[in-house]
Formats: sequence, structure tokens, C-alpha cells
Amino acid sequence: MKPLILSVILACVPAAQALAQDWAIEGFDAVGLLQSGRPVPGRGDIATMWKGKVWHFASEENRSRFESDPRSFAPAFGGLCPVALAKGQRVPGDPRHFVVIGDRLYLVRSDRSARELRRAPQEILTRAGEIWDR
Repeated sequence: MKPLILSVILACVPAAQALAQDWAIEGFDAVGLLQSGRPVPGRGDIATMWKGKVWHFASEENRSRFESDPRSFAPAFGGLCPVALAKGQRVPGDPRHFVVIGDRLYLVRSDRSARELRRAPQEILTRAGEIWDR
């Protein structure tokens, strides 16, 4: 019986990984990130689809806010790290490391990148924007 159960579990792993690949910002709540200033995990039962990705939320209120204006909550540069982008590298940001500047959410790849972005936001964002627009 144990081999059968193990086989079923192992058969499900690729499917779970495929589903997770369609999760926006690794399942974290984009509205929660902006509002609380800390990583807020979304719930599996509160989600919406936008731009081919599944966006998860910690509450129905956050989902509603996102659905009313997703562009204002989605990370800038498609979730790429602006520090890396400014250096010509397209590296995904990590939702556990982020910076909010004005009302925009920027995912960065590390605490070091977050410090770098906070030290010179205008310079980094301008350069990242030039590369993003190419």
C-alpha cells in the first residue's frame, strides 16, 4: 500500500509545480505588500486571473481592490528586479524582498538590492526604465 501512496504523491508533484508556475509573485498578496510593507501570503481560495497569472490574496477586500485597478498593485517592470535591470540583467525579483517607492511596488532579488535601490532610486529606476522600454 505504501508504494501505491508514494506513487500517487509523486505523480501529483509535477502538476503542483506546473500550477505554481502560473502564480503571480509566488502566491503573495500584492495589495498586502503595498499596504503592510511586509510579505503577506495569499490564500489559495481567494484568487483572480490577470495577464495569464493567478494572483492570490489574503482577503476578499484585497482581491476586490486589485481587480478594480490591477496595474496600480502589480509590481513594476513585470516583477523584474530594477537594480539588476539597470545593469542590463533581466532577473526576477523576490516578493520577500521588495521596495515601495511612491505608490509603486518593486520586487528586488535580495536585501542588498533593496538597500541599493533605496540609496539611489531615481538613478536606478530611470536606467531600468530605459532598458525595460527597449
